[in-house]
Amino acid sequence: MSEIQRFEFTLDISWKMLKALLEEEKGVVCASPKECFREAYRQSIINYTEDWIEFVDMRNETVHTYNEDDAERIYKQLPNALSHFKELLKIVTK
Repeated sequence: MSEIQRFEFTLDISWKMLKALLEEEKGVVCASPKECFREAYRQSIINYTEDWIEFVDMRNETVHTYNEDDAERIYKQLPNALSHFKELLKIVTK
């Protein structure tokens, strides 16, 4: 499995986890990744950053592109995504 595929899976798990948390703890229903990340900001679950929205865009791009230059550009952004995933894990496991 490639690093980009791991990123895709991790982002999908992250937004679905936030979706469940928002529904169970806040009574808020969200249907899409961007909506869930934005609502998590509004509910003070995560700190505001456009990075999450950019990660969703990156994920959408990786699923539908096979261009090596695009893949390389996204690959270079994975360390930033990893730091956000780790921070989110800390938040939800408190």
